[in-house]
Amino acid sequence: MSVKMLGDTVWDLPPLILHPFNERVPPAALLENSKAALMTAGLIPDDGSDWDALTRRLLTGRHAEIRMLYFLGKDVCRWLTQCRECASRITDLNGAEVHEQSFAGLLAGKPPQAVEEKLVRWGVAGYSSVFSRAVGLNAVFAQPPALESLSEEFLRNYHRYADLMYRCYMASQPHLIVTAANFRFDLYASGEYSRMLESEWGAD
Repeated sequence: MSVKMLGDTVWDLPPLILHPFNERVPPAALLENSKAALMTAGLIPDDGSDWDALTRRLLTGRHAEIRMLYFLGKDVCRWLTQCRECASRITDLNGAEVHEQSFAGLLAGKPPQAVEEKLVRWGVAGYSSVFSRAVGLNAVFAQPPALESLSEEFLRNYHRYADLMYRCYMASQPHLIVTAANFRFDLYASGEYSRMLESEWGAD
């Protein structure tokens, strides 16, 4: 990695558009999966459920989390490619080692304040871990992995593996560290972005 002062110029990046998940996992099921995780860890009293059933609930819940992060990562990785292509057309950045990893670090590190505030309004706690793990999973898996293809060890501790996957991804390409002082972008849910475009088109 390298750090290079880019002056006072601020470049606009493509918007990051996040699509809804189609996992159809009801909130009640996610809550039950979380309870199963706490019970198997001994952090809350068990409810009398069969231990094997608790373990299945835990692993199924972990798999649902992995799939949601994977699909989030597809949106993020698509955006990273768009950002790299945008930067490649900026003469001032020629030879500056601006790659997808530069913008992954921007998103997961310290995004523009407006983006950070929007994530907080959406209730996204720990967005840095969410985005970095989503990118890490996409760096390894070409498709969302099936439950039976993942070991119990991976499912139980996928967050640690995803953190390492992200670190490997970031180290795989020498890149310039960029900040919101030089790059800005907007964040939209896909429906929100579509409505904004429709409003603009209707005003023409």
